[in-house]
Amino acid sequence: VQLVESGGGLVQPGGSLRLSCVASGFSFSNYAMSWYRQTPGKERELVAAITTERGTNSADFVKGRFNISRDNAKNTLYLQMNSLKPEDTAMYYCNARNWQWDYWGRGTQVTVSS
Repeated sequence: VQLVESGGGLVQPGGSLRLSCVASGFSFSNYAMSWYRQTPGKERELVAAITTERGTNSADFVKGRFNISRDNAKNTLYLQMNSLKPEDTAMYYCNARNWQWDYWGRGTQVTVSS
């Protein structure tokens, strides 16, 4: 099982990034998928989630700015991040979960700074 995140980097405030998470080794379409983020000294927090039926929800602090989506044909999860703020700086992690299993990627760093 692998979840490999990419797309992070350094961006100026107000900019955009699109994160990707490519999954392998399990039946991607049968798993709820989520993005989490974490900064040093803080707990990992949920950013956005998408169900197997493509229902979505997101944290209040990203509503209207971030959009989660999935492409089951490509086994890929996305997070489109717009209007980025310095407080969005964090390591972003991809998560796959069903009733039995819970998988995590290694993360991709997002830094928002001028």
